[in-house]
Amino acid sequence: MQHRDGRDGPGHDVVRPPNLRIHESKFMRTIPENLAAHMAAGATTLCHCWKLIRRDGTTLGFTDHDRDLFFGSTLYAARTGLEAAEVTAELGFAVGGGEVSGALVSAGLTEDDIASGRYDDASVETWLVNWNRVEERLLLDIGSIGEIRRADGGFIAEVRGLMHRFDEERGRLFRATCSADLGDARCGINLASSTYGQVGTVTATDGALTLAASGVGFSDGWCTAGQLTWVSGANAGLSVEIKVHRAIGGTDEFDLWQRAPQTISVGDTFRVTAGCDKTHATCRSKFKNAVNFRGFPHMPGNDFIIRMPQQGEPGLDGGSFFR
Repeated sequence: MQHRDGRDGPGHDVVRPPNLRIHESKFMRTIPENLAAHMAAGATTLCHCWKLIRRDGTTLGFTDHDRDLFFGSTLYAARTGLEAAEVTAELGFAVGGGEVSGALVSAGLTEDDIASGRYDDASVETWLVNWNRVEERLLLDIGSIGEIRRADGGFIAEVRGLMHRFDEERGRLFRATCSADLGDARCGINLASSTYGQVGTVTATDGALTLAASGVGFSDGWCTAGQLTWVSGANAGLSVEIKVHRAIGGTDEFDLWQRAPQTISVGDTFRVTAGCDKTHATCRSKFKNAVNFRGFPHMPGNDFIIRMPQQGEPGLDGGSFFR
């Protein structure tokens, strides 16, 4: 936190640099000469700025200073109630990070956007800035938004360091099911085709997890494990996985895996796509796409591996099981 020493004109606080706890390391951060000279002067005019980049490309800027700042083509808005909590740095591959807390205000983050997941895994740049001369600044860290907690009209957002990316699954795994996602470049299925996707209109709903629709026309179960993307209504632009799809008497019913952040209303439109359970049989029969299957369907399962061979049992001569 900043320690305020006095005033330098109306609306301008003179502050001392924040106390930083630095782990012993061979790594040294290079501070620009002009900023280093300013910090060495004793009384400083420093603040924090955060640049937040959502996955949809939307960029927002925030600062804990009491007036707006502008640099790097981004406006950093004040009066957001945003402030930094403790920040940690770790050696090696340990995940460092910190927290940012603030109020839910119309100038930036809103409760609806957070509930809709628009800020999940958003990129965050943390800057130390001389608010009196914004060209004197230092990029402290680059991370991403993790867990967001909400309470009493405010929020606390976890900021994870770059090392958390090493905890994510990378590369290809040897497994019986397909490692591609339906419709991606490795799969090759065109989900824009009317064979695999249709637009529907809500005719009945509980407002959150289930809905009935007209205009879809797929066979029973075709969209189970597929995706529903809202085209209009309060949830427009958001997507959710389909738990169960039922086709009953010309009406399509959908149960969703996750509650809609906003109330689903009759008349809302959406697009649904076919579901895939990632098995070789489904890829071959439902999509006629076995040539692009990205799994290993002939791998023996756990039951086969741990079972005991029986004397005289056929198929244990070292030959192929599939010829």
